[in-house]
Amino acid sequence: MADDNTASLPRRTYEQELLRLQTELVKLQGWVRAAGARLVVVFEGRDAAGKGGAIKRVTEHLNPRVARIAALPTPTERERTQWYFQRYAEHLPAAGEIVLFDRSWYNRAGVEHVMGFCTQEEHRLFLRQCPIFERMLVEDGILLRKYWFSVSDAVQQERFRRRLEDPVRRWKLSQMDLESITHWEAYSRAKDEMMVHTDISEAPWFVVESDDKRRARLNMIAHLLASVPYHEVPPPVLKLPERPPSTGYQRPPRDLQTYVPDHAASL
Repeated sequence: MADDNTASLPRRTYEQELLRLQTELVKLQGWVRAAGARLVVVFEGRDAAGKGGAIKRVTEHLNPRVARIAALPTPTERERTQWYFQRYAEHLPAAGEIVLFDRSWYNRAGVEHVMGFCTQEEHRLFLRQCPIFERMLVEDGILLRKYWFSVSDAVQQERFRRRLEDPVRRWKLSQMDLESITHWEAYSRAKDEMMVHTDISEAPWFVVESDDKRRARLNMIAHLLASVPYHEVPPPVLKLPERPPSTGYQRPPRDLQTYVPDHAASL
């Protein structure tokens, strides 16, 4: 049950603070480009914990050429024969880029382990190698931030129900998502074990309480901004030129082109 500290934020308060934080994210983006920094943000958590909504708010006003989302599909047969971290390494940022992983290499510690998609030895190997892999990223200068979105079983169940009934969000719900209900405790144990091995000083986990999506988004973005030593980089000075006088150009007749019907006029 929500208490006074976790009650849902008023929409107006939420939207005002979100806009302020998104403005700071644009400044962060400018700093990343100017400094040649490489920023990786990992979003993990249970199904329907609010990861996708948070990612959407982070990237809403950013340049997709600078800040991109890595949401990898099921590995191909060839990728299954690679070193596990190999296909994720391909998506790491170059200088001046931000990559947000909508789920990441931690699939092996969660769904793959719980649902039996990897062997016990593969799981143990992941837990040994993951801290080494992440230390290598940090030592090479990558700014690595890891967020775990934590949602209660009751709130997850309600979000699943709403998705099931909503035709525009029905695609978000898969059979694998529903399996997470019956494997709730197994996922909890897997998460706890993952944290023990991978919550390292060079790349610690930060837990985001996400029963209230508005609070979760604001808290996560504010924390990300506070964790990066960025500063505002003045943009180049641009001046809108005067439009030159016409040289006699005439637009072709409208009936020579096919226009989209005015659907809005029928509303």
